[in-house]
Formats: sequence, structure tokens, C-alpha cells
Amino acid sequence: MTIAAIIVAAGRGLRAGGGDIPKQFQLIGGAPVLSHTVKAFACQGSIDKIVIVIHPDYELLAAEAIRSALLSKWPNLEPILVHGGDTRQKSVFEGLKAVKGLKPEYVLIHDAARPFITTELCDQVINALKTHDGALPALGVADTLKRVVSGSGGATSDSIETVDRVGLYGAQTPQGFRFDAIFDAHQAAAQSDKGDFTDDASIAEWHGLSMTLVEGHGQNQKITTPDDLKAADKFLKSEALLAENTESTESTESTEIQAQQLEFRTGSGFDVHRLCEGDHVILCGVKINHTHGLKGHSDADVGMHALTDALLGAIGEGDIGSHFPPTDIRWKGAASDQFLAHAKELVAKRSGKIIHVDVTLICEAPKIGPHRAAMIAQLSEILEIAEDRISVKATTTEGLGFAGRQEGIASMASATIALPT
Repeated sequence: MTIAAIIVAAGRGLRAGGGDIPKQFQLIGGAPVLSHTVKAFACQGSIDKIVIVIHPDYELLAAEAIRSALLSKWPNLEPILVHGGDTRQKSVFEGLKAVKGLKPEYVLIHDAARPFITTELCDQVINALKTHDGALPALGVADTLKRVVSGSGGATSDSIETVDRVGLYGAQTPQGFRFDAIFDAHQAAAQSDKGDFTDDASIAEWHGLSMTLVEGHGQNQKITTPDDLKAADKFLKSEALLAENTESTESTESTEIQAQQLEFRTGSGFDVHRLCEGDHVILCGVKINHTHGLKGHSDADVGMHALTDALLGAIGEGDIGSHFPPTDIRWKGAASDQFLAHAKELVAKRSGKIIHVDVTLICEAPKIGPHRAAMIAQLSEILEIAEDRISVKATTTEGLGFAGRQEGIASMASATIALPT
């Protein structure tokens, strides 16, 4: 099976600042945005070919961005470069025509200004194509929506109305398709002179393709404004610093820790999230079908949140909110494994070792037992400790309180760590 990726980088995107340089060539983390996006696809083991659609005025900037992305690890990977059109729709069609000769079965179409895609997200989209013509990642709309209904241009109490957000989602990329189906849809759109589609899923829907949604990722935000660029730059620099500290810590022989006098600490954590409309919950990193969802700024994984606080408490590093503020849009809808991994790295930075963790989930439903092994495996992978050092269990409140009334799910956690004195 051949899978191609088309990265759309032909826009002028000047709202993000930088004078005459489009946002896809602005620097974040010391490299152009496009470099990070190309690198993200280059390390996807499932992608066989990358096509990059660029504006002819920025060939030199594009070439440098690509060289920067691929030189260190993928020097032999040569993306196909094509010139785009005057709209995103025309640019994508040029990319599809460029890759048609390879006869790919699937194609992922992605905005260059979304540099933080993950392997997990790409795999979700690709897997959905086994049963649908197209799939797109999307996040449920969390903010209250307003519509201006008067033509006055004002924002008075009688000129706006609230829009029901139930069933509304914000679309992301990469949007994946069975290649022949989306090529035919784009070709039909071009022949009909319809050029007002805002994304490829819109063209697919217009052409009658079967589409499905997969859960998007809060980290997969599109860079649009100068503030977006600053936030992305800050995030990448903090990730680089964390990686540097981790590498330094891992190079220290475990025998050195053993030779030092150790002190043992225990931290505790507690978290609760309200149940809301939805069809699944995420607990300890495992998605479980349910009659409701959990409401939260991130993915509302109470198990991982409580355990993150337990680890932070053991080393006196505050709580999860101080490291990942709910007011920060970067963490909206974010997977909580990022939070837990961050706490683990802070322990490692102090040459510490996680000895044992214990998580108790408090709920009437769903049943935790069938998913306990998967939860333990998830936590083991993130914390990099053996599964026999992890306990996950569940209890009910015998019908009492908010948990008993099935208004929410809570979790308690404890973590024992060893630190050199």
C-alpha cells in the first residue's frame, strides 16, 4: 500500500508578521515552520512520498526549509516540489496531479502551518480510510459561540445571539482520503468552476464521498497570528531544553544513583471532572466507549491528572495547573500523556527514580476491569517503569455523592519516588 502526503505551503500568509515572509517560513525553535512540518511527516513510517506545494516566489525559502528539515536524518528523502495556484483548492489539485503517477492508495493533505502533528493522529486518519472514502481530525467546540445578527457592526446585547455548539467541531488537518476518490472530487470541482471550498473535506462532501471524523489533537493548532508564532517558538524551545536535560540525566550511570544515599518520598494527587454530552471517556490514556464524555480543557483524563499531581507533589513542583494552565490554548483538548511525561522528566532531571504508582478511579460507570491491563501498559510506557510497579484499581461510592449520581468521575493517586540526598 502506497500512502502520499501533500503539504500545502503555497499561501502568502502574512498575518503572522515577518514583513514579506509568509508564516510557513517564519522561524520557530530555530527553524522555519515548514521545516518542522516536513520533519514530522518524514519520520512517519507509513508515509511513502511527500509532495510540497509552494508559491513560485518562495522557491529559495522552501528549498532551505526542506534542507533544514531533512539534512540530519533523512538526507536521501527527496520531496516532490510543485507550484500551487491562486487558491488553496487549486494548489491541492496541483499536488494531487503531481503524485497521481505513483498510484497511491491513500493521500494525507496537510496545512504547512500545522507543524505539531503526531504519528498517532496520522495513524488514526489512515485507519479510518479502511471503512470510509475520507477522514478528518476534529475537536469539539468548547467555547460558547456568538453570531452578530445586526448589520450595525456593533456588539450590543441586541445585536448578537448564541449559537448552539452541540455537534459542532473545528476541523484540522491532515485530512486523509482514498486517492482516486479525492482526485475525482477535485477534478469535478475544477470542471464545474466551484472554487469556494474551504478545505478538502468540503469538496469530498460536495462530491458525495463517505466521510468520518477522528479525534483531533489540541497540540495540532494552526499558526495564524504573531502570538501563535511566539507560542510555538516557546513550546519548541522548552521541548529542546527538556530533551537536553533528559539526555544528560540518562547518561548518568544508575550505579551512581545507587551509590548515593537515597531518600524516599510519596506524593498524592486528586482530580475530578464533570460528565457531559459525549460518547466516550479517556481514563489513564485508554479511550472507553461510554454514554457520556468528560468535560475539561484538555482530554479530561482524571487518572493521568491525579497521577501527574502525585509526581509533582513528591518533588515539590506545584500542581498540574501551574505547569499547564487551563487558560493556555495550547493545552485545549491536549492528550494528558504530555502532562504525565513532563512530570516524569522533572523527576529524572533531579536524578530521581519512580518506584511505584497507584491510581484509584472513582465512578459507577464505565467498568474499569476490562481496561485495567491496557491502562497499566499505557502508564508503563509513559513512565518507563515495569508494569508490576503500577497499580490501577476502581471503586464506586455506593450510589452516594456526585460520583454515585454519575455526575462526574474522580481519581486519587499516589507516587513513591527515590531521590539522591
